[in-house]
Amino acid sequence: MIVISLQSGSNGNCTYVESGDTAILIDAGIPGSDAANRLEAAGRDIRAVKAVVISHDHADHCRAAGVYSRMFGIPLHITKPTMEAAGRRFQLGHVERLEHFAAGETIRIGALRVETVPTPHDGADGVAFVVQDRRRRVGVLTDLGHVFPGLPDVVRSLHGVLIESNYDPDLLSNGPYPEWLKARIRGPGGHLSNSEAAELIRVAASPCLEWVCLAHLSEENNTSELALERSRRELREVFPLLAASRFGELVLPEL
Repeated sequence: MIVISLQSGSNGNCTYVESGDTAILIDAGIPGSDAANRLEAAGRDIRAVKAVVISHDHADHCRAAGVYSRMFGIPLHITKPTMEAAGRRFQLGHVERLEHFAAGETIRIGALRVETVPTPHDGADGVAFVVQDRRRRVGVLTDLGHVFPGLPDVVRSLHGVLIESNYDPDLLSNGPYPEWLKARIRGPGGHLSNSEAAELIRVAASPCLEWVCLAHLSEENNTSELALERSRRELREVFPLLAASRFGELVLPEL
């Protein structure tokens, strides 16, 4: 299984997953031209992608979904509440091929099974994803809200995981955000901190976990150095530990 983070952060999210003759994109929060160019740099053709699957209605995850449909002919998989909420927030435009799934449902796209995991993040109908082929399982677990019941069991089943490590608590507390936004981020519908992500992996990782990629890092309230240092302190370099870029692609170790 091949996994490429094309971009991860509040400025836009998109992840490529491939196994055999099937490739999908998880989220469409970056321009279509950026996704195409970054895939080309990694030796992949965006027009070969079988589906784009949307996690929730926030702009950094779905604002370009209609563009991907029109520009590249990629079918869009999205829940009805997410589609409705996204339509109220901004214009997706015409979507040629639309498939709805229900949060919690497992969907089949070619050689891949995509498990959708409902989250308490403050989107309309948010989900995280576990993508599975015949041999491996990878999680794309961002915008989680908090460590909810069942999440450690999901992590325990994975061979690779992109896990949100959104903020450093001290940077958030002392930073420029208004208090209501700070409360949202650290609240039960917000994001995981560096320490929460590290603790989750420490208690839930199984021997089958081959790598961890810290994702959705805040520009204002985190740095890759802080996130990696916190996780390294907790995890002691048991497996490769990486941080996804806010501005470009990262090819993860092949599973």
